[in-house]
Amino acid sequence: MALPYPPEEMRALVGRPALDLFLEEPSYPPHLTRRVLDLGCGCGRIARWLLTQTPRPTRYLGLDIHAGMIEWCQSNLAAEAFDYIRQDVANPGLNPTGTLGAAPIPAEDGSFSLIIAISFFTHLIESQVPQYLDEIARVIAADGTLHSTFFLFDKRGFPMMQEFQNALYINADDPTNAVIYDRAWLLNELSERNLAVRWVGPPDIQGFHWHLWIGKGGEHVKFPRDLAPVGRLPPPLLGDPHR
Repeated sequence: MALPYPPEEMRALVGRPALDLFLEEPSYPPHLTRRVLDLGCGCGRIARWLLTQTPRPTRYLGLDIHAGMIEWCQSNLAAEAFDYIRQDVANPGLNPTGTLGAAPIPAEDGSFSLIIAISFFTHLIESQVPQYLDEIARVIAADGTLHSTFFLFDKRGFPMMQEFQNALYINADDPTNAVIYDRAWLLNELSERNLAVRWVGPPDIQGFHWHLWIGKGGEHVKFPRDLAPVGRLPPPLLGDPHR
């Protein structure tokens, strides 16, 4: 039986309402998708794809702060070894009454061969990043991979910033709308947790998010120049009556 697509209003919250985002198939090698943690799983784009794979993951855990999208996944993408859990973390657009800070990942140490954090760190304020990196470093397997996206800039070009300030925010009403991190700061935070960038995918639009593939141990690879064409892809302005 064909799996359903989430409703248009939910698709709009995770990027764009058109179905094209859900028709794209991520290209993860099978050995990585044995045990998958999906941070910010939304309305199940990755889960839906993994449910069509043979073999399926022996474990999938999707975490999100949006009650409606977690409920939709539980009702429409239910399967053996697939779990969807809502975490009550505060976010102005998706969960304004939640608890400030970060939530622990409900999993044992070294549990996951692949951790996916697409459009996850791009919506966290600076103080949340070390907390989630601590948890990722704990639950990732020794040979596991973190695939994440980040908006990055070079703080050296902003001499007015304090030593403790390492992020830029584009929206005064909702700082999590899109968050841009100093690259050197991020690499240092990863190194402190014995995590290293193994491969870098530059933005498709100049200044947009970088795809980072991160593993345990080793040295960071060098970043290529951002030579992408100029364009626009602003984040959605959030406000969902079905939250």
